[in-house]
Amino acid sequence: MPEFPSVEWFRAAADLLNASDSFKRLGTCDAEMGVQVGDRYFEIDFEAFEVKDVKEIDAKRAEELDFVLVQSPEAWRAMIEDIQKNGRATHEYTLNSLDLRSAEEFARGKDYHRRDTFYRFNQTFQEFFDMAAKIPTTFPAGVA
Repeated sequence: MPEFPSVEWFRAAADLLNASDSFKRLGTCDAEMGVQVGDRYFEIDFEAFEVKDVKEIDAKRAEELDFVLVQSPEAWRAMIEDIQKNGRATHEYTLNSLDLRSAEEFARGKDYHRRDTFYRFNQTFQEFFDMAAKIPTTFPAGVA
């Protein structure tokens, strides 16, 4: 059972998305997406019709990505638990809702044109996280 966050967890989501028909329905996606959970950073690379790579990175590399999704560990857990309970993100926990409600930017990036990939390919990224419904997940101790 993979722990969130970990390369193993993100790789499981990538494998499920790659095996689904999502790319056939939604089309290609080219983006270097980052995910920040506390002081940990992960890179998920989308290329054409697949998630090409998943890896843990440092903060310096995160600054070079198209965008980085940033929430507290507790907020990430709440989102994943909502997806697991409902089979996909409900309104309060969709990436769009989180971005609109965020006091600070949820999807952060230095270059607006590159950060725009978050909006352009948003449904693909949402389907990536919605794969959490199929991933038995544990969380680090102390993350409520």
